Amino acid sequence: MIRVLIADDEPMIRAGVRAVLATDPDIDVVAEAGNGRDAVELARRHRPAVAVLDIRMPGINGIEAAAEIRSAVPATGVIILTTFGEDDYILKALGGGATGFLIKSGEPEELIAGVRAVAEGAAYLSPKVAARVVAHLAATGAGVLAGRRSAARDRVEALTAREREVLALLGSGLSNGRIARRLHVVEGTVKAHVSSILGRLGVDNRAAAAVMAHEAGIVPPPQSRQA
Repeated sequence: MIRVLIADDEPMIRAGVRAVLATDPDIDVVAEAGNGRDAVELARRHRPAVAVLDIRMPGINGIEAAAEIRSAVPATGVIILTTFGEDDYILKALGGGATGFLIKSGEPEELIAGVRAVAEGAAYLSPKVAARVVAHLAATGAGVLAGRRSAARDRVEALTAREREVLALLGSGLSNGRIARRLHVVEGTVKAHVSSILGRLGVDNRAAAAVMAHEAGIVPPPQSRQA
């Protein structure tokens, strides 16, 4: 059973997230919070597998709560819920310990897929979130975006062929276990590759690596991502 904490200052949003997750018999919502501070305390108390956090909450926001939860309960994965107007927050959250990013207006299936992926230790970027990150970078100026893409391609090119393959699948939202099955290797081998990839790319977490995979243009199209 995947134990989940939900935190959002809007009761209707919490109810909606809870209702969607209730359709999966393997997911159990164990706690709800209306602000970031309570979310951290409830995460300490219940130690859920996944915390689903709104970005904007009273007290401390979702990014700050994510960092505190990851520090206090490292085994808890964090999904950040965003809207289309919060691109700056998405970029900041990459360094805050969150490993999943979902758009509130997205499909319910994405929420369940994201919770399952993060519970398995994967990074999950909604395709819309990944697109918004790249679009936001483009809005800062073509030269900046081109520079980021060029730097991403250079770093990715320095990886081994197998590491690039693992990074592409990681960027698609696959867990270590699913990557291992796709590549016909043991999961420990994938974990070793991921650790090496993070170090060689100079990023701190799987979500940041996933964004770099998108920037480098190595993530396969959606129809190619089935495991």
